[in-house]
Amino acid sequence: MYVSQVVAVFLKFNPEGLHLKKAFDRVLALMPEIAKIKAQELGSELSHQLADLNNERRTLITAVADMVKNFGKLSLPDMAAHVVAMNRFLDKHGRDIGDTNYNDNTSRFIDLLADYDANVEVKAAATALQLVLLFDHLRDVNTRFANLYMQRSDEDSDVETVDARAIRVEMDKALTAFYDTFEIFSTEYDELDYQTPVNKMNEIITHYKSELKARTTRRNAGKDVHTEAPIAPQV
Repeated sequence: MYVSQVVAVFLKFNPEGLHLKKAFDRVLALMPEIAKIKAQELGSELSHQLADLNNERRTLITAVADMVKNFGKLSLPDMAAHVVAMNRFLDKHGRDIGDTNYNDNTSRFIDLLADYDANVEVKAAATALQLVLLFDHLRDVNTRFANLYMQRSDEDSDVETVDARAIRVEMDKALTAFYDTFEIFSTEYDELDYQTPVNKMNEIITHYKSELKARTTRRNAGKDVHTEAPIAPQV
């Protein structure tokens, strides 16, 4: 995002007219490589979302089991048969459901939900034990997980694996050379306006420093930052 904004700024201010074209072209030449990093990192973001959804469906089935257990502790005779039916259902599909690999989890939840839909006794138990909302949400989460997993698989097949660190090192070199060139020519050509792009760059740098400091604070506080919206463009 930062590099894209640097490029956008200087495209507006005519790098050739400022005698910066050669140094700027080095930065532009690396933009396709930066785009590959972006594509690769988007796959990583999908992985975070998949992990969250997998945790959520595991939380849901655990909540179902806990509710059944709590109802079993109560002196409610009308609930006893429903508790037995639901415990039998959970045992059938395995108390470890959600703890294995992604594909296995998805398949087992699909089987569990299909059995739930077809089993009159289990559906009656879910209604009596106030579990219908949890099962409905589990269905939604499992469907979203399956769709997102397919999306990630499709995107992974199209995304070229790149050495992000090496690309960033090259871009750092190109940016440093560009800034050095900028500094040299800004002192040599007093009649040209170098100050306006400098002011714009300082705004962007200040913004990013502030955002990154805040993100570091949230991370140090134990908050999950991978679900945050990206830093907004300032150009």
